[in-house]
Amino acid sequence: MKEIFFNLEQSLLNHKNAVLCSITASTGSTPRGSGAKMLVFEDGSISGTIGGGAVEFRAINTALDIHKNKCATIEKFCLAKNDVADLGMICGGNVTVYFRYFSCEDEADVNFAKRTNSLMTSDKNVWLITELTQGKSGRIGTYDEENGLTIPDMSIDEITPHLESKGVLAEDKLFIEPLVRIGYVYIFGGGHVSQELVPVIAKVGFRPIIFEDRERFADINLFKGAEKTILGDFNHPEQYLNIRPEDYIVIMTRGHQADYTVLEFALRSPASYVGVIGSKSKMASTREKLLSAGIPESDLPRIHNPIGLPIKAETPAEIAISVAAELILHRAEH
Repeated sequence: MKEIFFNLEQSLLNHKNAVLCSITASTGSTPRGSGAKMLVFEDGSISGTIGGGAVEFRAINTALDIHKNKCATIEKFCLAKNDVADLGMICGGNVTVYFRYFSCEDEADVNFAKRTNSLMTSDKNVWLITELTQGKSGRIGTYDEENGLTIPDMSIDEITPHLESKGVLAEDKLFIEPLVRIGYVYIFGGGHVSQELVPVIAKVGFRPIIFEDRERFADINLFKGAEKTILGDFNHPEQYLNIRPEDYIVIMTRGHQADYTVLEFALRSPASYVGVIGSKSKMASTREKLLSAGIPESDLPRIHNPIGLPIKAETPAEIAISVAAELILHRAEH
């Protein structure tokens, strides 16, 4: 999503128009779900994806027509078995795609792109509100508690009942979806697994921050996609961080003592997720130490250990995939 709106702003500032394709509804087995987005430029190049295959190919052609007509439209693509031969796909289902034209000469479009791109790095809950129209492009804007609703002549009462959903159609005329979610993934330790993990989770919408006590492993250049790095003391992370219920903690320091210190800190925090790299035998001895330190036994099930989904990962890159998968699962369930 961050890449989409960065490229939208850059395109308009470079005097190039763009069409934003958004899946607003999907049923059955489809390549991408509601909220998936793709930009199509006048030369046929794209940014993002709505699933690939024949549907995306047809969506690109529709977007190129929109570049000529300078309009907006809603298209439904049927992926039922009877349409497999026509669409060249094997999964059944339906997707609805909204195509919105953005003009580099439209001041409102340019300002929207600038504002939205700036919000992508904010630490606040932000929603994207799109008015679905045929013909003339509908209104589009954002909502957050600090700035309110940025769409003139639209009542906040129209959107507030839908702000807890992942993406919802309101009365078949508004598509309301989360754009930015508050919360970071604090990764304690900047070793090889962390370096592999950061770009993977950043790509799927997490916001990683590295916490390290060694200067050379706190180098932001080691972690593509990281929000920032913190050079601190594993024994006193509370001096640097204020953990919230929306935050995740991933513990993979270079030593058992640092892992324990951070784990005790994590369990005293309201973090949504707490994961620790290492074996179950290591955690068995740690368990007694935590109880002796006053951590309630009821808090111990919060610990994800060994961290990651059980895919028999061995290399740092494989472990990073397993951890990323567990974070995605936790986010989806919570």
